[in-house]
Amino acid sequence: MDEDMGKGGKEAWRESREGRPVVLRQSAVGTAGVYAVFVLMGVGAGWLVGFLADWLVTLPWAPMQGPAELAASAPAPVLPAAGAVAGLALGLVAQHEQLAIRLSGECVVLTGKGRAREFPRDVVATVFRDGKHLVLLGHDGGELTRQECDLDTGRVAEAFTAHGYAWADADPHQGEFRRWVPGAPGLPEGANALLEARQESLDKKGSSHEDLWELRGELARLGVVVRDERRRQYWRTFRAGGPAAE
Repeated sequence: MDEDMGKGGKEAWRESREGRPVVLRQSAVGTAGVYAVFVLMGVGAGWLVGFLADWLVTLPWAPMQGPAELAASAPAPVLPAAGAVAGLALGLVAQHEQLAIRLSGECVVLTGKGRAREFPRDVVATVFRDGKHLVLLGHDGGELTRQECDLDTGRVAEAFTAHGYAWADADPHQGEFRRWVPGAPGLPEGANALLEARQESLDKKGSSHEDLWELRGELARLGVVVRDERRRQYWRTFRAGGPAAE
């Protein structure tokens, strides 16, 4: 029977040590905290909108007079209440995107952003944390997946090792990365064009997250691992042959 590691119960931790299936996710307290923060921010934003609207309608001329008059005419509790609802919706989105990890001796299942990804035990060579990301490496040196992870690193590391997975404190290929520049030598044919397209997306404000990850997958199929640091791309090659990165 799966246990929720977010509850921090001794039974769940004991099952992890015994190698039984276990689930790691954000604790109920942490999730409630996320909701509380977003709701309070929404209430504050609603109150601020009402205050600004009351001030704008007193001016002889000001932009957005129509919307300001509409907001000022609303009963006092309406705008903060609307802000609270909006904050609650943002909390739901944040919870939807949080990563949950189901571990067993047979496979790893990562669930986040409404999608579950399963990786059989025998295809996972190494697991490590890279900043805010949890990374699974394949035996060919390529990344099987790279997922944003807010869970405690020590808890995640101990759970993986308890189930027989190799955990590394840092990327074992960290020294192989080189900063990408246009026309960089040593890359497979077509990789420079993909990296150029990714760089354009990175440089754009509001660039598509999906576009960046789709191009990452295309690079993985060519045998290239890419990582981003402050809108700069760093790359290394590996012997492509396993599943493409997700």
